[in-house]
Amino acid sequence: MLSFSLADRLVLQLDQALHTLIPGSSNAARHTPAAAVDEAELSAADRRQAASLMRINHTGEVCAQALYQGQALTARLPDVRAGMDHAAREEIDHLAWCETRLQELDSRTSVLNPLWYAMSFGMGATAGLIGDKWSLGFVGETERQVCEHLEDHLERLPADDHKSKAVLTQMIMDERTHGDAAMAAGGAELPLPVKAGMKLMAGVMKTLTHRI
Repeated sequence: MLSFSLADRLVLQLDQALHTLIPGSSNAARHTPAAAVDEAELSAADRRQAASLMRINHTGEVCAQALYQGQALTARLPDVRAGMDHAAREEIDHLAWCETRLQELDSRTSVLNPLWYAMSFGMGATAGLIGDKWSLGFVGETERQVCEHLEDHLERLPADDHKSKAVLTQMIMDERTHGDAAMAAGGAELPLPVKAGMKLMAGVMKTLTHRI
């Protein structure tokens, strides 16, 4: 089995950051769920609404990549680190799917993504340093909150935007699986103030990313 030094892992993290942040650099291992769905005729207002929501969802996946990569860098147990790497690879699908959908809607990703990536990477690395059970608990709570906002967006998408809905439906299934796996692997339930702080930060991100 290959063993990477800290320097090696930092180089790999930089490469992953560039693939996450540069549009068109992420390649999905699975076909987008929207591929089998016909494009509906959406009004200009509906396209703007859908694009705003999908831009937020794309940024959420940028944050997820950074979170998992930060935790994988500082996780103590090899199996926990491997689990973070596996989850991050699956999240790449979500990143690519959201980017593809934004292109179909003639829109773009958020210009603030580098900022959110840096902040999320720092949070993930800090969680890993505190301890693996808290790092896993952080993943579990993050995925729970992500599922909540994806379900909200599913309701807020234009009624005829079945392509975006297909993407979000699969993302919810994957995120729930990641969160359950993290808690089953020994994740600790986070204190309420930490959960509230995570929700507050997510709210700020969603507000700013809606248009920027």
